[in-house]
Amino acid sequence: MPSSILWLLLALLCLAVTPRRSGGQLEEWCIADEQTPADELKMALDWACEKGGADCSKIQENQACYLPNTLEHHASYAFNNYYQKFKQEGATCYFNAAAFVTALDPSHNSCKFEYIP
Repeated sequence: MPSSILWLLLALLCLAVTPRRSGGQLEEWCIADEQTPADELKMALDWACEKGGADCSKIQENQACYLPNTLEHHASYAFNNYYQKFKQEGATCYFNAAAFVTALDPSHNSCKFEYIP
């Protein structure tokens, strides 16, 4: 394969994995840490949906983000919803070490994880 094609493929690969920017800011989502024990993840999910003020309606049965029906996925959706809603007021993506920030959009199929600049 000629070297010019290799350079082109490398450039396209870099573009594909470069985090998106919105208004000059890196786009970030908050997702559950898969290494968090289930009981801790469940407590953090419950807090986000109840006291935290996250909108968890889309992870209810027959809604756009119900599937996959896993604790990790539902927690990721709730954590991100909370983080996006309240980050301008100082909220973090910590959830007692059950979550972290990623530059990779976790949206899939009809389930869109919101990003608010």
